[in-house]
Amino acid sequence: MQAIYDGAEGKAWYDSRIQLYGWITESGNISTSKNTGPSQVSNYPEVYDERGNHLENDQDVLYFERMADESQTDHVDWGFRIAALYGLDYRFMASKGYINDQNLFYKNKYSGFDTPMTYFNVYIPNIAQGENIIIGRIISLPDIEQQLAPNNLMASHSLVYSFDDYTTWGIWTSTKLNSQWVLQLGLADGVDIAPWAKDPGVQPTLSVMLQYISPGGKDSFYVGMNSLNNGHFGFNNLQECIESFSHKFNDIVWTTTEFQYMYQKGASTVPTSYVPFVDGFYPTKDGYVWAGGVVNYTCFRISPNAFFTVRNEYWDDPDGCRSGYASPYYEGSVGVTWWMNKLMVFRPELRFEHCFKANSLESASGPDNFTGAPTNMPGAYDNGLKQSQLTLMCDVTYHF
Repeated sequence: MQAIYDGAEGKAWYDSRIQLYGWITESGNISTSKNTGPSQVSNYPEVYDERGNHLENDQDVLYFERMADESQTDHVDWGFRIAALYGLDYRFMASKGYINDQNLFYKNKYSGFDTPMTYFNVYIPNIAQGENIIIGRIISLPDIEQQLAPNNLMASHSLVYSFDDYTTWGIWTSTKLNSQWVLQLGLADGVDIAPWAKDPGVQPTLSVMLQYISPGGKDSFYVGMNSLNNGHFGFNNLQECIESFSHKFNDIVWTTTEFQYMYQKGASTVPTSYVPFVDGFYPTKDGYVWAGGVVNYTCFRISPNAFFTVRNEYWDDPDGCRSGYASPYYEGSVGVTWWMNKLMVFRPELRFEHCFKANSLESASGPDNFTGAPTNMPGAYDNGLKQSQLTLMCDVTYHF
């Protein structure tokens, strides 16, 4: 942007407040899971680094945006954002009916392009203490974690985050009621699905979230329903309740915890004419299915440009509807985030995880979604061969 500002039309660019920026994130991992198999995803259900013992081009991202000015109260302002992404991580933000149906759901490609955020927004300062209205496609509002690498606390993602709502299309309002309270309301077309797609999950879907920040800013509560409609079985028609709490002990220690519960009604164990494929897996039983858990991050600043993070979580997928393996899970990780300079971030991490039920797919009536093989497996990891997994990984992000 500085090069553009110094160019022939630099003042016009500066005055427009339109910016171009982004990053490149590369990663690699060493895992105890070695069985690549036909699906290649020996680390799964660990994601995004689902391919064990592999180097990945995770994200090549370019933002084109104008930020609405929310630091004033005398006029309505506007903005927009287009986030263009190429790499492995497109697999975890694709919407059915938009760009990637063939690449992901049929060809199972491990690299692709998507635009997880494409929206226009308006800021109105004289509604309460300010209201922001967003129209378009966004990354799901709540969650401690986010899909885009710089917004995540560690190199890998928790299981709690890996299988919930990702992107939605619709309209959302964020209203600052006073200095402590923010109310968010939304109306979307569904979860991870384009408005024009044909699926039972395409229907009016409400979002209601409420945030409280204590005086002094040391405590924050964020609770509500991220997605709510009739809950009938569809591509990814998740009904998702989320609650999170954050506390800053001092300038060195900070912790944040998220609780999550998701469900669908009328589920089928096999493909149907109206739900020929799902985002996730067909469950091990018909009817009401659910998944949920709790994750905690505790961060310790160890230098002006680095912090140490501990993550612990318990997640349960009793019907196999999200991960494909009907089991509770534990996952614990430790990692460091080190800003090497103003542009580069290095994040090494050690992760252990365990599924508590062996032969977790014995009750499934259908074949494995990836391989078509029978689904009697001793555990979730190493393509169904193990109940536990240890992974050493790191990623490097270069900002531009």
